[in-house]
Amino acid sequence: MKVSDFYFDLPEELIAQVPIKKRSESKLLVLYESGEIAHRKFINIVDFFGEDDVIVLNNTRVLKAKIYGRKKTGGIVELLFFKAKEEKKYYALVGGRVGRGATILVDNIEISIIQKNENIFVVDEEEEKVEFLIERYGKMPLPPYIKRTPNIEDEERYQTIFAKYKGSVAAPTASLHFDENVTQNLINRGVKLAYVTLHVGPGTFLPLKSENVEDHRMMAEYCEISEESANTINKALKYKKNVLFCGTTVVRAIEWASKYERVEPKKGFADIYIYPGYRFKVVKKMLTNFHLPSSTPLLLVCALAGRDLIFNAYKEAIEKGYRFFSYGDAMLIWKRN
Repeated sequence: MKVSDFYFDLPEELIAQVPIKKRSESKLLVLYESGEIAHRKFINIVDFFGEDDVIVLNNTRVLKAKIYGRKKTGGIVELLFFKAKEEKKYYALVGGRVGRGATILVDNIEISIIQKNENIFVVDEEEEKVEFLIERYGKMPLPPYIKRTPNIEDEERYQTIFAKYKGSVAAPTASLHFDENVTQNLINRGVKLAYVTLHVGPGTFLPLKSENVEDHRMMAEYCEISEESANTINKALKYKKNVLFCGTTVVRAIEWASKYERVEPKKGFADIYIYPGYRFKVVKKMLTNFHLPSSTPLLLVCALAGRDLIFNAYKEAIEKGYRFFSYGDAMLIWKRN
């Protein structure tokens, strides 16, 4: 398959630059297995669930991991800090021309670059130093298609209400639509909430560089699924209850940890890559946002629902003025149990 097969044209005005005033007032496009499409508000998602159904959410918390520094020559450099498999070292996605051995100044605090792999750098600093810089100088790492500077509102709205464990450089955006009212209404119906942790890495911002879909490699991201969450999901699956997996991060975490149609407790670094042709072990129903053309999240939803159905739904969403990407509207992919 060619990456270009998953490209579509999107009017720039449909790229959401700010969050909607109230989280649950986002639009919700419902895509059924038959190809039928329905249009709702996100607040109506409650109507799809009942007693002992399960909704699976990512409880990662976004770090204020974007920091602006300067080279000794004076040029401005943007740093996006994250952890990878070598947990003792921080990595940074760098915007600006920087080479191995360079020193970057953040308010006269020096950051040393010891290794370079394209735009990914290893930073030779103690964890405490980098974490101090993040806490003192960090900004919310809004995606590059949001063409404005992060503000105070983003510190709340680019964070889910379930956010608990720090570690992501991007929000699990499908869950941004949940507010306290919707969540309480689901609980009142007897719906159970289960949590996984996947710390979203900078791979979510990086384009596919290979011409062939199959040649891409995902960056590893830390993931953890507890025994309690695995048991909750497996019990619901056993009794044919509705289980909704919220976002591509949750889907990847669950499929990484699943065997023989069951979820296993697991923690480690997941580099699972899901694209059309992948056979899902557990996931059938999914909540997701509308994704960038030719991106790994788009490939994932095409793998679950089928490219033709997804592209037809996107075409209708564009015609009806849905908001796209991180601060945009939502899609519910609803397949039979």
